[in-house]
Amino acid sequence: MSVEQKLIQLGIRLPAPPKPVDTYVPAVQAGDLLFLSGVIPFRNGKLTVEGKLGRDLTVEQGYEAARIALLNALAIVRSEIGTLDRVRKVVRLVGHVASAEGFVQQPAVINGASDLLVRIFDDAGRHARVAIGAAELPLNSPIELELILQIS
Repeated sequence: MSVEQKLIQLGIRLPAPPKPVDTYVPAVQAGDLLFLSGVIPFRNGKLTVEGKLGRDLTVEQGYEAARIALLNALAIVRSEIGTLDRVRKVVRLVGHVASAEGFVQQPAVINGASDLLVRIFDDAGRHARVAIGAAELPLNSPIELELILQIS
């Protein structure tokens, strides 16, 4: 089953790709690798949630924010390469989590993105990962994701 068919089967509809909020491009291709700029949990041009994990938001809310950010990232991928069927491997995911002092559950939050990658891409979605805490993220976003994908 193709990745695009898998999205339909899972009932996942990708949003329109978010527009950059500053002077950068959403993605850069180098050879067979596609590098995505940081992606945050936008919906209709606005953050779905704001604040820091461990103070303003629960792990569950962060998990959902990571999932939304990943769907935005996949929308960017599709707009850059035409179809998610060209993704051969999710190489690396870096998840930044805006964290209150003492919050140490960044991996549980970024699982929102990791779990969805594996659901959509199966073994090709298994990836190297970094989940780190950040004092502040752009626009008071709780999550920012970076992706590196191998494409055909």
